[in-house]
Amino acid sequence: MTRIVNLISGCMTAFIGLFAATIIFYSTVPLPQPVQADTTGIKPDFRVVTPEDYIYEVDGWFKQVSQEEIKCLVQNAYHEARSDGYAGMYAVTMVVMNRVEDPRYPDTICEVVYQGPVRESWKTKQVKDLPDNERIYYPIRHRCQFSWYCDGKSDDMRDEDAFFLAQEIAHLVIRAYMGEYPLADITEGSTHYHTNYVSPKWKHDRGMAKITRVGVHYFYRWEIL
Repeated sequence: MTRIVNLISGCMTAFIGLFAATIIFYSTVPLPQPVQADTTGIKPDFRVVTPEDYIYEVDGWFKQVSQEEIKCLVQNAYHEARSDGYAGMYAVTMVVMNRVEDPRYPDTICEVVYQGPVRESWKTKQVKDLPDNERIYYPIRHRCQFSWYCDGKSDDMRDEDAFFLAQEIAHLVIRAYMGEYPLADITEGSTHYHTNYVSPKWKHDRGMAKITRVGVHYFYRWEIL
């Protein structure tokens, strides 16, 4: 019986000694410090990376491109062709600019991107004397010119690489229109495009010519006005 008590006592003494040694060891070893994530440059405000305004000349007359219009270019390139990379987003951006220059379409970037039938919000529709500039309108689903704007899905740009690439393309195109360097239109003046998994009726319209393919998109332009 005495042997058993001594054995148990010895085991407890050894365990206490090992535990104390462990505490002393870890108390003298510096613990790793938490690393703060560097969020610099993640989804910056558009004003951080763009001038206040761009002004460019086309056919002898001047246009002013605001921050909002730069944002419209970025959103459209991102949502319409981010899966096609640089070439695809560049081509889509050129279609927007070609429409701006075409008299059959609106003459500002955002008006081109957001073109399509709209419906008024019920909140403002109930107010009879509300000024037009204070009324709220929403695009009619699947009736707009660029599908992302009225598909009912979130317009958030969560792919950071594609987001920054779309910004770079928007700046490149606008600076080219400002005359800083020659602009290469890989769509050759196209004003329309569609993906390879749809077949819209307009592609059979008189005067509509298929020009090229970039990624999953086919590009078209009017051969006659």
